[in-house]
Amino acid sequence: MDETLVSARKKTDASGLVVQWIGYLFIGLFALCCLLPFLLVLGTSFTSESAIKLSGFNFWPKEFSLFAYQIVFENPDLIIGSYIVTIVMTIVGTAVGLLLVAMTGYALQRPDFMYRNKISFFIYFTTLFSGGLVPFYLLITQYLHLKDNYLAVLLPGLLSPFLIIMMKSFVRSIPHAITESAKIDGAGDFTIFLRLILPMTTPALATIGLFIALGYWNEWYNSMLFLSPDMKYRTLQLFLYNVITSADYVRNSAAASNVQLRDVPLESMKMATAVVATGPVILFYPFVQRYFIKGITVGAVKG
Repeated sequence: MDETLVSARKKTDASGLVVQWIGYLFIGLFALCCLLPFLLVLGTSFTSESAIKLSGFNFWPKEFSLFAYQIVFENPDLIIGSYIVTIVMTIVGTAVGLLLVAMTGYALQRPDFMYRNKISFFIYFTTLFSGGLVPFYLLITQYLHLKDNYLAVLLPGLLSPFLIIMMKSFVRSIPHAITESAKIDGAGDFTIFLRLILPMTTPALATIGLFIALGYWNEWYNSMLFLSPDMKYRTLQLFLYNVITSADYVRNSAAASNVQLRDVPLESMKMATAVVATGPVILFYPFVQRYFIKGITVGAVKG
């Protein structure tokens, strides 16, 4: 009997080991598929334009060149100012947005909040229908008078229905008895929220904060609409977009005039701008990865 149990346990362990290695294999292949495109972008950004024309994109630069980065950083004052604008906007927007989303999600899951179902419906309704671009533009420029103001880029990204629903689903997993017991002890709503609810929602805060931060970091559309070229410093993504557009315009104009401009590294510039734009995010992501995965999982299960 003991030999039968031992053999059965060995078979179970062997099958579990096979499944584990198969899982590692698929995860490794998936990670490689995610890593290779970035390595291709990184290698191409250090490749000369002539080498790209001859041999195409490569993971390792066949002809090393920093010309693309020299053009991107040709005006260090402008790019540093754009970096500062984007970093400040990302930090302020993420902090304020996290506070607003957390308070909204906490209030909407409170059973003693009378209008929570109606307000939840209005928030969900905005995910199905929107007023459109023209009313949005008129609201920002004509009614709020935020043309050429950084608040025109900051305010629209503070709240998102998807993030509010995610926060509401996560806070719902916290027993309401904690809130009731704190009220019996004499704690107010803000004390309960700041000292009890927020510390228990760290995974959700990290996940939502990453979403908000990525939204502000990649922001360029609202900047293009509401920040005119007269402003010296605009967001980083818009600045890099204008760099690529200007180089493309110069090359097309030269081609139309039968002028050879082989020194314009358009393809490597595109890759260099991608590295400049995504580099800080890639360095920051490992610090919130474990909270991000937990927050996504809990929000999906509880929703």
